[in-house]
Amino acid sequence: MRKVTMRNTIDLTGRLAVVTGASGGLGLGLATRLAAAGAEVLLPVRDQARGEAALSRVRAGAPGADVSLRELDLASLRSVRALGDALNAEGRPIHILINNAGLMTPATRHTTADGLELQFGTNHVGHFALTGRLLPLLSAGQARVTTMTSSAARHAKLNWADLQSDQAYAPVRAYNQSKLANLMFALELDRRSRAAGWGIVSNAAHPGTTLTGLYAAGPNMGRERPSPIEAVMTRLARWGVLVQGIDRGLLPALYAATSPDAVGGHFYGPDGFGQFTGGPAELKIYRPARDEAAAARLWDVSSRLAGVEFAAA
Repeated sequence: MRKVTMRNTIDLTGRLAVVTGASGGLGLGLATRLAAAGAEVLLPVRDQARGEAALSRVRAGAPGADVSLRELDLASLRSVRALGDALNAEGRPIHILINNAGLMTPATRHTTADGLELQFGTNHVGHFALTGRLLPLLSAGQARVTTMTSSAARHAKLNWADLQSDQAYAPVRAYNQSKLANLMFALELDRRSRAAGWGIVSNAAHPGTTLTGLYAAGPNMGRERPSPIEAVMTRLARWGVLVQGIDRGLLPALYAATSPDAVGGHFYGPDGFGQFTGGPAELKIYRPARDEAAAARLWDVSSRLAGVEFAAA
C-alpha cells in the first residue's frame, strides 16, 4: 500500500465525463466534484425522477455546472446499446468514464432483462457492454476509465461452471464474484488498450465501507421484512467505526479518474485498517485478480454475454 496525495485543484475544463449510478451515493458525489472542477458531466440514470433530483443537487454543489441526464438501465443490454448509439451519433470524445453503478446482495436470485444473474449482469456485464459501446469516443478522448470494485473482491473467485448462479445462489458470493469481475475487467482493459493502441488508461478503485443506499436497495430485494444491514451500517457510521461518509469514500475513485499521478493497471482504495476507511492509497492488487489468463477468459465470456466486440473505430 502506498499513500497518495490529492491535488488541491483539478482543472477539468473542456472535459466530458460520464458517471454511472450518479442519481445518488458515490456517483452523485463524484459527479458533483467533476462538475465543480469544470467538466461537463453526463449522468446516465434509470430513474428519471431521481435523475432530476440529482441534477438539482449537482447544480447546488457546483453552481454553473454543465450537467445533463441520459437514460440508461445497466440491467438491459438494449438500453446500453441505445445509449451507446446516441452518444456515438453525437460524436463527442469522452475524457472520463466512471463505471460506478452497482447492486449488492439481493436476498433472492433476480435476473436482468437478458436473463443474467442481476449482480453479475448489472455490476459487470452492463459496464463491460457500455465501455465497449463507447470505445470509439473513449479512444478519441484518450480517456481515463475508472471502474468501481470492492474489497469484497479480495475473497472472491469466478465460478466458471455457474457464473450466473443458476445452480446455487448465495447473495454475498454472487456479489463478491461480480466485484472481482469489475477489478479484472479494469486491469484487462488497460492491458488491451496498451496492446492495441486505443489510448485509454484504465484503472480500478474501491470506496471502503461507505454509507450509501447500496445497503438498503439490494439487501431488501426479495425480503418480506427489511434487512437489518442498513440500520447496522448507519449506527457504525454514527459511532465512526469502520464506516465512512460519501465525501471520504469517493476519494480513491476521484483520484483514479482525475489525478495526473494515477496510472493505468493500478488499483486505489482507502489506506486505513482493513481498507474499511481512510484516505486514498495505491493498493496491492488482490490475488484473485492477478491471473491474466483468467482475465482474458472472462473478457471472452463477457464479450459473448454482452454481444459487444471492442473496436476503437
